[in-house]
Amino acid sequence: MIAMASPNLGSTPTFPTSNHSKRAFQYSSPFVLSKLSRVSDFNTLEATSITQAGKRRCECFDMYKELVPYGEAWSWQKSIVKERKALIERNEDFSDTLIILQHQPVYTLGTASSEEYLNFNIKNAPCDVYRTERGGEVTYHGPGQLVMYPIVNLRYHKMDLHWYLRALEDIVIRALSSTFSIKASRLEGLTGVWVGDRKLAAIGIRVSHWVAYHGLAVNVTTDLTPFQQIVACGIRDRGVGSIKGLLREFLSSDGSGCGTEDIHKADDCQLIDFTHKSLVKEFCEVFQVELHHKSTPPQKFLQGEPSSSLTGRLI
Repeated sequence: MIAMASPNLGSTPTFPTSNHSKRAFQYSSPFVLSKLSRVSDFNTLEATSITQAGKRRCECFDMYKELVPYGEAWSWQKSIVKERKALIERNEDFSDTLIILQHQPVYTLGTASSEEYLNFNIKNAPCDVYRTERGGEVTYHGPGQLVMYPIVNLRYHKMDLHWYLRALEDIVIRALSSTFSIKASRLEGLTGVWVGDRKLAAIGIRVSHWVAYHGLAVNVTTDLTPFQQIVACGIRDRGVGSIKGLLREFLSSDGSGCGTEDIHKADDCQLIDFTHKSLVKEFCEVFQVELHHKSTPPQKFLQGEPSSSLTGRLI
């Protein structure tokens, strides 16, 4: 399981669910819990958080072409979560948030990750290492990998962690299919998105007071060499892959490849663009949100390092 929930996760909800239970996006998995009943006594201000089209507002900070240091992005997420919780207390939480970016090279571990999955001496790490509060084992982030950090109030979607993880997977599966004609799937008992025995997308989340953060990372044109320094996600018998690598394999195997002619001729920057556009589209469809693009984050969100890091190294 790649989810980490705070002890007070199961508190009684005070917000209405949206009409998402009526969407085509549903799962018959035994993990999915029964639908939440609609709370009828919410006030007019709460109701305005859902648009007339039935879509919740989502502020989007789209920096998908930028390499953002992990510590800054992590601090930013936690600042938004803190602000969101304060809004919830005042019944003024009217918007979710989506951050899209790339990271400078970094290894991250979940709160209970084992250092046995590191194939290097932590005192002489090849790049920065952070232990975070998300679930899951160690993974790598770096250039060519698109990272999406949804900060989502699950009270307005579905208060079910399994549903949320499957929803994040579905975004990637749909994007790979619609844009690249790549048939990706889930593997029973494992979280993430796979093509054969190779993992293209890793997912790790934290949920506190039903506000989810952290998110997913998709290898697009990523140099996969740094993954050799770890046992990615703690899975020893499977590997990692990238969209670029798969397209090359398909092209060399049958001479045609996947997707359109434009995809075949795409360079690294174009592959990032294609993937980004598709992921954003599928995110909006899966979560039924209406994006409102925002400028770069206020400086206050980027001040200071998270308390569980020391000069970018694991403590």
